[in-house]
Amino acid sequence: MSDWKDKDDAYWRAKLTPEQYEVCRRKGTELPFTGAYNSEKRAGTYVCACCGTALFDADAKYDSGSGWPSFFRAVDAARIEEETDVTRGMVRTEILCAECGGHLGHVFPDGPQPTGLRYCVNSLSLKLEPRED
Repeated sequence: MSDWKDKDDAYWRAKLTPEQYEVCRRKGTELPFTGAYNSEKRAGTYVCACCGTALFDADAKYDSGSGWPSFFRAVDAARIEEETDVTRGMVRTEILCAECGGHLGHVFPDGPQPTGLRYCVNSLSLKLEPRED
């Protein structure tokens, strides 16, 4: 087991940009249609911006029209933790990186088949590792 979840606030402030820190460590969100990966089409693996854990494959990315990068499945469900989020006057399911606890976004039950899920993720929470297909 790694020690990512033991890193203190000073570590994350030094490692991340102020915008990444706000989203990943303070559970903020970027404005819709502003994230670097919302319209991204390249093949590759999306990893956690905090710890580098592989989270989503570009093959599972789709245009949900929500304004955030959306995926219908994770690389491995065990790499995503879920928590109930009751902020902003609604009940949602927050998703976090299981390795480091970084906030990713939310998951909704309105995605395409075969999973029916929409992992709605902040671009600031991700880093694309492109690959040649």
